[in-house]
Amino acid sequence: MSDISRTDGHLNWLFARQRFGVHPGLGRVQELLSRVRNPQHAFQTVLVGGTNGKGSTAAVLASILNADGRRTGLFTSPHLTHFAERFQVDGQQLPPETVDAGLDRLRLHAEDTGATFFEIVTALGTLLFAEAGVQTAVMEVGLGGRLDSTNALDPVLSVITNVSLDHTDILGNTLEAIAAEKAGILRSGCPAVTGVAADFLPLLRATGADLWALGQELQVQTRSLGWQGAEVALRLPDNALEFQTPLLGAHGARNAALAAAAAWRLGVGRAAIRAGAAATRWPGRLEILPSGGLPWRGARVLLDGAHNPDGARALAATLLDLGVPPLPVIFGAAEDKDVGGVVQALRPHVSHAVLTRATLSPRAAAAADLAPLFAGLPVTLTDSPGEALAVLAALNPPLALACGSLYLIGELRPLLLGTAGEDRERWQ
Repeated sequence: MSDISRTDGHLNWLFARQRFGVHPGLGRVQELLSRVRNPQHAFQTVLVGGTNGKGSTAAVLASILNADGRRTGLFTSPHLTHFAERFQVDGQQLPPETVDAGLDRLRLHAEDTGATFFEIVTALGTLLFAEAGVQTAVMEVGLGGRLDSTNALDPVLSVITNVSLDHTDILGNTLEAIAAEKAGILRSGCPAVTGVAADFLPLLRATGADLWALGQELQVQTRSLGWQGAEVALRLPDNALEFQTPLLGAHGARNAALAAAAAWRLGVGRAAIRAGAAATRWPGRLEILPSGGLPWRGARVLLDGAHNPDGARALAATLLDLGVPPLPVIFGAAEDKDVGGVVQALRPHVSHAVLTRATLSPRAAAAADLAPLFAGLPVTLTDSPGEALAVLAALNPPLALACGSLYLIGELRPLLLGTAGEDRERWQ
């Protein structure tokens, strides 16, 4: 059997387990980790949770730690286009054959324990990072916190970016319930940083964590640099930092500030914070791409995985900050999200809605089902991301936006770059 077909076999087996769904709890992943001799004990762990912004915060923090000379792992989810994107060491995604070897070691144990897709992926990340000699692993929490499989690890520091309504069927239908779930990644006596609203701070402080919060222990001032990002001035309880971030929007600067505060608490100095923050790249989140080899040359597409109302409001605020007039928008969304809330935030910025669906996601809403939300605007329905890009080519705008679903962004991105994607169903 060739290496390629063997790798495909393991990944096909893993992706098939997505259909078993999400079953919160730590027992299965703890058993799975113990069967491979608890690789998570080989490195320090930082857990990064929150409703929005946790991925970008984790990416900034990993970039800073790498700039400090630490061998750093970054675990994120979901991936945009290729599964191996979830596992990065020192800013580079691990080779597919390395990921395959880890899956080969885990597969029988995963089947014996009944581990879910994300539990296997979490265990795989710890195994790969331990074998790569990682010193610190920055782990993005998957869902909630208290019962998420990443919480089987013992963090030296935790970050909670914010709290808003999402995944209410699993985490609860109130902000208080969701905040309580996310607070589960905090540890008594351990350092933590957060950007949650003041209303939820008593709940987080009740965990006994040594918490620094935006608006209290942490004060942030930002100056927009337009399409180049922002300058950030961060006042800490014991010092002050200034740096630049290429992340767009006020929320991008805020997430970078949380990462910088976390790095400071991990003993990183000013120079590494400045260098690492400036070097951060976070694809698919307010990312500008050229139209590549499409007939629609000379134009740009702004990609953003805003998939809930809070994320859509942050995107809308960024468009205002950048002075972007209403523009053509490729939009697709999962049918189980608050799509109405997302569209409500985006409508003032849409000149023409090009509706489509992520072809690899069974959860994706049909374009026709999204159309009523854009009533009163020019609307074009398409069956695939490729067709949606063809519509943009005919409209020929200098700038367009694509948003609504990370899975959709993951299919559009390789089309714009002229690269190949994966061809597997996406549930998680």
